[in-house]
Amino acid sequence: MSVAIITDSNSGITQSQAREIGIAVVPMPFYINDEVYYEDITMSQEEFYGYLKQDVDVKTSQPTPENLFKYWDEALETHDEVVYIPMSSGLSSSTHTAMLLAEDDKYKGKVFVVDNQRISVSQRQASLDAFELAKKGFDGTQIKDIMLRDKMESSIYIMLDTLYYLKKGGRITPAAAAIGTLLKIKPVLQIQGEKLDAYTKAKTLKSGKLAMIKAVKKDMAERFGDPTGGNCHLAIAHTSSPEDVEQFRAEVNEEFQDHFLQIDPLSLSVACHIGPGSLALAVTKKTEELL
Repeated sequence: MSVAIITDSNSGITQSQAREIGIAVVPMPFYINDEVYYEDITMSQEEFYGYLKQDVDVKTSQPTPENLFKYWDEALETHDEVVYIPMSSGLSSSTHTAMLLAEDDKYKGKVFVVDNQRISVSQRQASLDAFELAKKGFDGTQIKDIMLRDKMESSIYIMLDTLYYLKKGGRITPAAAAIGTLLKIKPVLQIQGEKLDAYTKAKTLKSGKLAMIKAVKKDMAERFGDPTGGNCHLAIAHTSSPEDVEQFRAEVNEEFQDHFLQIDPLSLSVACHIGPGSLALAVTKKTEELL
């Protein structure tokens, strides 16, 4: 039984990386001034941040049914089953839409939609794990069950440079944004499961990065029972400058020596809500079947 793995561009896996790995990536659409663009196809990271600087309205959307069918049909031409891992249902309705579409007689029992509450680098890791499981001979049902079993075994901590985009998206009030800006507060948010929540507040870049590192160490020790992090994946995601990312990489490496560190830009669907200048640190427990 051969199984194809498909995710979406919220995972941060680029189209060129997807071709190298063997995973298909559905591009997520954006609307800017009522014109549609597709992440990593007709819109690059640089173009996207250029639009943000112009203060235009950027709206995210979900793939059309026709586009999903195209990816599923192409995969089923060469594989028996498809495991589709979209972004968290807590952050987009695209997962529920995909689940409904997979109930069609043409796809039922062949396309398995996994709502494992992942986004960005944690979604990327889930997709890579699913691909490795497929290579080991696990079928679609088994891969889906493993992904759902492990869905809470990951956290992302994100430090924002500005509150402007949270205010613009209606996630905080203008008054709260004004106070936070006045006090130069750098909020640290957390994605653990289906929601983007507040984690802590930092007054400096240094204290914010330290808070994220401490949070990851705590997760390793208390949630994953792995104080050394030997059975965990670590990743940095960002909307920041190369210089800031390199500095953070050095600081994380100092704390977690001999640990492979994946580094990727944050997916645009997250970036549009938090803006440029953000740094994130993610930890994901390794899949037991792949140890």
